[in-house]
Amino acid sequence: MPSYKQLTAQLEKLHKEVAAAREKEIELAIAEIKEKIAEYDITPEELGFSAKRAPAPRKKPLPARYQNPKTGETWSGRGRAPGWLSGLKNRDRFLIKE
Repeated sequence: MPSYKQLTAQLEKLHKEVAAAREKEIELAIAEIKEKIAEYDITPEELGFSAKRAPAPRKKPLPARYQNPKTGETWSGRGRAPGWLSGLKNRDRFLIKE
């Protein structure tokens, strides 16, 4: 029966052989794939790869709905209410009339 050291050495040798065989097969596979791509003039999009994505368009800011008559400061009605408007139950007097 082989010793632990002998088995470990055999295992190390096998790992190296597996890695070398894998590298060789990958090279062959890549060569075949490149050949088929050239033969059929396949694009990356046809393979499911997308080109650089365009950034999502930015949303336009919402129009102002409320205005502070003293300072002219405006608020769209979304998000946290500004200090001059917070705490008020009836905000109608600050509405911007169109």
